[in-house]
Amino acid sequence: MLRTFLTCLLAASAAPAIAQTSIPSPAESAQGDVAITIYNNDLALVQDRRNLTLPAGRSRQEFPDVSAQIRPETVTLTGTGIGIVEQNFDYDLLSPSALMQKAVGETITIVRINPATGAETRERARVLAANGGVVLQIGERIEVLRDDGLPVRVIFDKVPENLRARPTLSVTLEAQRAGRQPVTLNYLTPGLAWEADYVALFDERAGRMDVQGWITLNNQSGTTYRNASTVLVAGSVAQAEQPYRGGGYYPPPPPPPPPLRDAGTQTAPRERLADFYLYPLPERTTIAQRQQKQVSFLDVAGTPAERTYEFRNPWLGTAEQPISVNSVLRFATNRGDGLGNALPAGTVRVYQRDSSGRPQFVGESRIGHTPMGSTLGLTTGQAFDIKVHPVVEQRTRVDSSGTRWRTTMRYRVTNASDRPVSVILFQDGLWGDTRILSESQKSERSSADAAIWRVAVPANGEATVTATFDTRF
Repeated sequence: MLRTFLTCLLAASAAPAIAQTSIPSPAESAQGDVAITIYNNDLALVQDRRNLTLPAGRSRQEFPDVSAQIRPETVTLTGTGIGIVEQNFDYDLLSPSALMQKAVGETITIVRINPATGAETRERARVLAANGGVVLQIGERIEVLRDDGLPVRVIFDKVPENLRARPTLSVTLEAQRAGRQPVTLNYLTPGLAWEADYVALFDERAGRMDVQGWITLNNQSGTTYRNASTVLVAGSVAQAEQPYRGGGYYPPPPPPPPPLRDAGTQTAPRERLADFYLYPLPERTTIAQRQQKQVSFLDVAGTPAERTYEFRNPWLGTAEQPISVNSVLRFATNRGDGLGNALPAGTVRVYQRDSSGRPQFVGESRIGHTPMGSTLGLTTGQAFDIKVHPVVEQRTRVDSSGTRWRTTMRYRVTNASDRPVSVILFQDGLWGDTRILSESQKSERSSADAAIWRVAVPANGEATVTATFDTRF
């Protein structure tokens, strides 16, 4: 039942005519044996092994069905006894507007149909311009080809040589001998990316959580990769900034916020490459253009988890009104009593069952790349019933220069729920020379800039913490 729930959650988510018939079918692919390595930061390495029949000496070979966002400067071609003399990437793709742009100065055929009689008339026309509209010369008159709903077709005599039905890399080769041989085309491309998605079903009473992790793969590269062997790399490889190439470069997305509370020191049982973890898909798959694909990689039941409550006061100041505390789900990724795995960056979505047993969504949070053995605290929302009101009770100047001050803070923590809770209260903004002169309960110092109190609050009750700080500002 649980596995079915987790799986269902993540699984849900008038043309011109052309007077030639040599255009390849979109269903066909010129790709060979394709292997793809996909990184998190919008980058992929494509390795395409194709069999070519080459003449001896110099020849021009075309490689259609490469990525529409290929980085041509990264292309390498390997084979026995061959060398690259020149390469060109033709990314001007076949479309009605591109055909008309390329036909400027050329002659085309205009076909009109009389809506009343159905009679068809044809006229030869010279294309004068195609700038926001098509201007034609038909005999001695100049006419604008309008998109007014009347039945009009345009017939082109041919497809221009530099207009491609599919993204194509053309390479001039020098081959030592004639014959059929395998060659491998390698290149980098943006437009292929992946991240992890996690569904967690939290049982608060039992203090346990079931987690299923999915790899979500997204292809926006402009090309379909058929029957590809695919490996995903968890980690952000460094890239030099690339110049703008008419849509071929996208800056990497900003990093997710860090919910990591304690970094782990355990090595995950996965294959590594340099400082990255590898996640190979279990079998070959077709990655279609404009497609999201999901593959399960993590399935853990009954890992320990607990809900905690946290509040951070950013500086020694008064809030205008009581503020809800953060609801935080804490768990570990360590071996034995945790998830037992390294977690690639992604989004964790948390569910809990209501009184009727139906799972309900209670919040989500992003995580960064997390080593095995780490402790995580995911902020899933703000608690309705539990609030903190920080108030400055007194602030006085200590020295005549006005650089040293004494501030007395009062933190009133209220709990309208029917169960006792513990709230972790953080006072941030304490610079390195801040001293706590007095406090109603003992604090911990998580750093030189923050103090922490663990405040027990009874059901339908409240608790108060007071502290006096000596600060310089």
